[in-house]
Amino acid sequence: MERFFDNRGFSVLEVVVWIAMFAVTMAAVASALLSLYRASSYAMQEAGAVTAAQQGIDTMTRTIREAAYSSNGAYPIVSFAVNDMVFYADVDSDSAIERVHYYIQGTTLYEGILNPTGDPPTYTGTEVVTVLAQDVRNIAQGLNAFAYFDASGVAITDFLNISGLRFVTANIAVDADTNRPPASVVIRSSAAMRNLIGR
Repeated sequence: MERFFDNRGFSVLEVVVWIAMFAVTMAAVASALLSLYRASSYAMQEAGAVTAAQQGIDTMTRTIREAAYSSNGAYPIVSFAVNDMVFYADVDSDSAIERVHYYIQGTTLYEGILNPTGDPPTYTGTEVVTVLAQDVRNIAQGLNAFAYFDASGVAITDFLNISGLRFVTANIAVDADTNRPPASVVIRSSAAMRNLIGR
């Protein structure tokens, strides 16, 4: 079909070709936008997980620094293990010292708080549990959340040596989607137990 540039407009073949080209172009643009949206969504999800974990580990190390004798006079450290730590500290600036429990369960880092009750004070009942971070990959990667050290900086491997503990490091591996790159981000922090220094 031959068409001359005159008043007759486009031929049917030209209209079909233009529509096909337009459809292919729109499909390519939609595909590109969808890919961009997915990449952006994942980046935001990963950034959110890392930010939450950073805030969680900051809260945790700040509280560990303030470990103190309990309201009933018990020693500041209750127990510790590679992914679990229980101690006493004042977390809310009131007159009571709370029992604090940090632990990883599955892919979540938790904080458990138990307030003393009665006179003399006792620590019974159920902890109030808060999620500090999600998408935590420590257990899957075999990465210990906590490492413990004595006053000389020697690592403590005997978790019954409660009286020797003076310094704690925390390592939290975070990855919003283990099936997509990049690899886990490991957030590290440390805390010296101020009320036990020199004892």
